[in-house]
Amino acid sequence: MGAADTLADFFEFDEHGTNFRTEAIAGVTTFLAMAYIIVVNPEILAPAIFEQPPGELSADSTTTLGGETFTLVEVQQMLAVVTILASIVAIVVMAFYAKRPFGLAPGMGLNAFFTFTVVLILGVPWQLALAAVFVEGLLFIALTVVGARKYIIELFPEPVKFAVGAGIGVFLLFLGLQEMQLVVAYDATLVTLGNVLESPVAAFSLAGLVFTLLLYARGVRGSIVIGILGTAIAAWTVTLAGLVEPGTITPEQGMGGAQYDFTPLFWGFVDGLGMIAEEPLVFALVVFTFFFVDFFDTAGTLIGVSQIAGFLDESGDLPEVEKPLMADAVGTTFGAMIGTSTVTTFIESSTGVEEGGRTGFTALVVGLCFLVALAFVPIITAIPAYASYLALVVVGIIMLQGVADIDWQDPAWAIAGGLTITVMPLTASIANGLAAGIMSYPLVKAAMGERRDVSLGQWTLAVVFLLYFVVYFAVEAGEIAF
Repeated sequence: MGAADTLADFFEFDEHGTNFRTEAIAGVTTFLAMAYIIVVNPEILAPAIFEQPPGELSADSTTTLGGETFTLVEVQQMLAVVTILASIVAIVVMAFYAKRPFGLAPGMGLNAFFTFTVVLILGVPWQLALAAVFVEGLLFIALTVVGARKYIIELFPEPVKFAVGAGIGVFLLFLGLQEMQLVVAYDATLVTLGNVLESPVAAFSLAGLVFTLLLYARGVRGSIVIGILGTAIAAWTVTLAGLVEPGTITPEQGMGGAQYDFTPLFWGFVDGLGMIAEEPLVFALVVFTFFFVDFFDTAGTLIGVSQIAGFLDESGDLPEVEKPLMADAVGTTFGAMIGTSTVTTFIESSTGVEEGGRTGFTALVVGLCFLVALAFVPIITAIPAYASYLALVVVGIIMLQGVADIDWQDPAWAIAGGLTITVMPLTASIANGLAAGIMSYPLVKAAMGERRDVSLGQWTLAVVFLLYFVVYFAVEAGEIAF
């Protein structure tokens, strides 16, 4: 038996009806859809390292790490490298242990919470915040080993489980259209249609989206990858031809270098461990918040993407869910040690699943792409963000099929499922959407006289969400200060 046959057997290609070509295309698709994190994560986390708002930072800004002075660009380059490394570690666990086609990386939203809420608003040192993420990761590992995370996820009401996929679909669709400037802010109605005649980004986005959707409609394999790369190449061609100003439809930074020595961030994490005894109450609250948001974001993503892939059983549960959960736990723990925020499963994994990815080999390809990206960070950063977000729009449309699995004639299903779907995009949070569905389900069931259909665990989960929001809004209102 050759190496290829051994890999095919290990990843159970025959059982899933897939092959190397399909899995490879799926892996590259997922990577291209989430590669923006290599650029975006450093931009979001850098203000935390400098402990200054983004508007106060410039290319000339400097900070001292480990006795050495570094510029903003150098810190961002360090963060790009640790973003890639943390992603690789988590993805390796996903590929070989969980054998699922999911990509992982430092999570959007979680990184913003790290920087803007914890460090800049609450005034928690970034070193202590890293220590909190590290402890969160250890808690995840422990809870995953004993099966607690699996138990909690299986408590989710059925309508919530089946609504998650559609909710994430609308979230992806809305997020993608915003990043492509096809949906823009508007005071009177919050959002409105972007003007493709005034915005070059919107014009190129629309052209790329139409091209990608037509390829998909014709059943072209790898249509999403072709759409992303085709749009990026067209943008650079127009720019290099002098038809538009540099930086208009292509990244302003063009191609730069990479600062590979990230040890100053590691020593910052070590310093953070020493700060725990100084601020135990602050530390405990930060750990709790990171833990809560990450837990439900990851749970929602796993269920939603698994629904599209056909991995869920008849009860809406993902068999052996503890294995992919272990991947984000290990990634979070390792990522905190080298200097990045919480690692989580990416909703962009659905792009690869839609291209046919069904096994851990898809994840392995994603990990290999991240590894290659270490040497080609400048090229990765040359792909316009709006081109990558084409994938989110296409997959968001596809994921809407999940609404067909909901019994809309049952009030409990309609209310819990409907809230789950709508609250996600409207609050830009998978966790908030889950909260809306989980909290409403037992109340509606009780109103229908069907309290016996609600387990004690489901009532407990609803109460825990309620307590979380009480603490969250108290902190936001300044009633709880540090």
